[in-house]
Amino acid sequence: MSNIDITYYKSPVGELIIGVFKDQLCILDWRYRKQRSAVDSRIEKTLEATIIEHKHPLQEILCTQLEEYFKGQRCEFDIPILLAGTDFQKQVWNQLMKIPYGETITYLTLSRKLDNEKAIRAVASANGANALSIIIPCHRVIASNGDLTGYAGGLPAKKKLLQIEGALNNEQLELF
Repeated sequence: MSNIDITYYKSPVGELIIGVFKDQLCILDWRYRKQRSAVDSRIEKTLEATIIEHKHPLQEILCTQLEEYFKGQRCEFDIPILLAGTDFQKQVWNQLMKIPYGETITYLTLSRKLDNEKAIRAVASANGANALSIIIPCHRVIASNGDLTGYAGGLPAKKKLLQIEGALNNEQLELF
């Protein structure tokens, strides 16, 4: 069985797990998120691999890019990624990657972009199953009324990420 090499990164908004499988990033996720074990199990099963704490050169490259992102000096990441999920989840995650830096969309708009407005709950669920936070920018999806809702890293982290990207208006800032 193959291994997923993980290490931990303490970001300004919370601790992240960085996982690499066959020279591709497969995990960039919040260490203390709800459903941590379920997400890890899904990835291990999908990739037929075991998560072990082990350094990989790609992790260091990503840490440098994350530091640039948190300083507002990077809008896009240049890291090979591997999506570990169902075909539907991958479809949602690929659509999430099309949301420009500094912009937000609603769950309803995301569902419409996937030509499946009635699948809004399934889209929200796939959004929540994203294990490549920040790179697949699920934090850019907000409620139809503009509220910041559900985020694996917690709403304070979501707010901070959107602030870094300049994506919050004054009303949204007042919610916190």
